[in-house]
Amino acid sequence: MNQDEQVKVLGLWGSPFSKRVEIVLKLKGIPYEYIEDVYGNKSPMLLKYNPIHKKVPVLVHNGRSIAESLVIVEYIEDTWKTSYMILPQDPYERAMARFWAKYVDEKVMVAMWKACWGPKSEREKETKEAYEGLKYLEKELGDKHFFGGETIGFVDIAADFIGYWLGIVQEASGVTIMTAEEFPNLQRWSKEFISNNFIKEVLPPKQKLATLLKAQFGSVTSD
Repeated sequence: MNQDEQVKVLGLWGSPFSKRVEIVLKLKGIPYEYIEDVYGNKSPMLLKYNPIHKKVPVLVHNGRSIAESLVIVEYIEDTWKTSYMILPQDPYERAMARFWAKYVDEKVMVAMWKACWGPKSEREKETKEAYEGLKYLEKELGDKHFFGGETIGFVDIAADFIGYWLGIVQEASGVTIMTAEEFPNLQRWSKEFISNNFIKEVLPPKQKLATLLKAQFGSVTSD
């Protein structure tokens, strides 16, 4: 990387979306400066670099900002042509990786979050939707090490919430969606995913994250 390049990540330590960006930077060996935003507060820097959505993560590259985690991941892949490839080169496989990443984001994660944190009247329905979504991912993963094949790729990074956060969320909320008996492929994948040394470097401490999630869950259930 050119020494004159400046790469900054504005994120939150407990956010799976922020961690997606750090994961891809680590995997591709790109140095960056991490800047922590504040939970429950919109910093002036965040409002400057992401005035539309006012959310983390934000990547700032040579003074120019990019928002939305999966958009950032693709930007990093396109900008830094390193030996580690996040997206397949084959157009069809590339399209399918984008399809499954979008499916994780817009279907599975939304349903899982609502199943654990949504209104009680909707949790049963959302739990069923999350379960069905995970079943499709279980089938898609099959006996592969990762969704990307032998190495961690775009879909694996998109599914980081399932790989690490979901187990902690289930404990905090008391809602069980994914078990080893029902989802052996995803459980095996999860263990391999979080055992990667680069990913270990960026994952939030389990106990600290559990405390945060329990506090958030408590604030929802007390409404």
